[in-house]
Amino acid sequence: MKSTLYLKFISLYIIFGFLSLFTTATLGEHLVKNRILQSASESIYKEANFLAASYLPGYFSGNVTPREIQVQLSAAQLYLDGSLWFVDADGNRIAFVTYGHGAVPESIKDFNPAETGGERYITGTYHDYFDEEVLTFIAPVIQGFRTDGYLLIHKPMADIDTTCKGIMLSVYITLTVIYVLAFLILLGFQFFVYLPLRQITEAAAQYASGNLSYEIPVYTQDEMGYLSASLNSMSSQLKDMEDYQKKIVANVSHDFRSPLTSIKGYVEAMSDGTIPPELYEKYLKIILFETERLTDLTQDLLTLNEFDTKEHMLTKSNFDLQAMLKQTAASFEGAGTQKRVSIELLLLPGEVLVHADKRKIQQVLYNLIDNAVKFSEYDSTVTIEVTEKGSKVFTSVKDNGVGIPKKDLGKIWDRFYKSDLSRGKDKKGTGLGLSIVKEAIAAHDEHINVISTEGVGTEFIFSLPKGR
Repeated sequence: MKSTLYLKFISLYIIFGFLSLFTTATLGEHLVKNRILQSASESIYKEANFLAASYLPGYFSGNVTPREIQVQLSAAQLYLDGSLWFVDADGNRIAFVTYGHGAVPESIKDFNPAETGGERYITGTYHDYFDEEVLTFIAPVIQGFRTDGYLLIHKPMADIDTTCKGIMLSVYITLTVIYVLAFLILLGFQFFVYLPLRQITEAAAQYASGNLSYEIPVYTQDEMGYLSASLNSMSSQLKDMEDYQKKIVANVSHDFRSPLTSIKGYVEAMSDGTIPPELYEKYLKIILFETERLTDLTQDLLTLNEFDTKEHMLTKSNFDLQAMLKQTAASFEGAGTQKRVSIELLLLPGEVLVHADKRKIQQVLYNLIDNAVKFSEYDSTVTIEVTEKGSKVFTSVKDNGVGIPKKDLGKIWDRFYKSDLSRGKDKKGTGLGLSIVKEAIAAHDEHINVISTEGVGTEFIFSLPKGR
């Protein structure tokens, strides 16, 4: 299995690092440099205008000596870290302070104080007086209402670049740390997301190939762990269902094969003369009995298929449950007479209306009474009782028979299940009767319970809603 998802995340991580570095080196450096330049220009521009307005006009009025002007410029140069030129209106040098940033002319050629064009500064080598690019600020020195001179401040661009590089170094270090942290996040993704997801994908492939016993080894208490536990549970249920289906197929095959073998054997014996004609009636009754077994099994399987496919629609109506009980109990008069089993009805006075599917409830009653009569001891009684409680009607079918072992109580609703005690008495049974009862009652959103004691008897109790 190709690790395409993991390769995608690695690729995205590398692309993220490249784009981050490229963006920082281009746009980031440009923005930082512009911000430093803006901040420096504001500061120098304010300082230049402050000096030009506060100290330098005194030179032209005679209140300040050239020596004092030189001292003031030197003090300002320590703060501004640049060259300061004080010139008259024609560009002739009066005083200056420089810090190794080019030569200072006696007179500035082609001097034009308006060359800044309304901006705070101009950039360049300023008439080729400097060997490097500088920022030049020009501030007028006004005496009275007349401009007598100008203060020129030249700030090397190299200082701006040095400051920018220092800040960008911090930015690159921060970016490297972020990139390393992103790598740790990628490792966390690999251990906490990718590897569990790969195991889940492997499990899906195993399930698709039919290996339902494969278990996902993910036990974390997060969404991945919950998904893994859900898939493990699903595979376990699918495996149980597969085993259950195999068991059903085996049971159906067995239950079909036994009567068919009997029928085939007796018909062949009758056709080849092994069985004489005078015994035909006896063996035809056996064939009829086996045919009825096949018919019952087929009908029960069709009934359960309706419940499994959920294609059945309950046709609910109001009907008298007690009238149905009387009619159904009467149909067992012959079977009860053979075993000397009597059916006792404990009914409520008048009608007891329930709201349910009449045909399916009749089948429920038939199956329960059939089991009760079948497993009752000779000379015993099957008791059928109807009671009301609240909005429910409860029906109880109780026999005095072999009972159900405690270990088998949870299995009696399984299809084709027969307890060891019932096998000798249930010659014709398919093992589907109680499954049909359970499904029919559940389809009505009701419940059925069983109480049984081995060797004493069994009682089934189910509920139905009262009729409106």
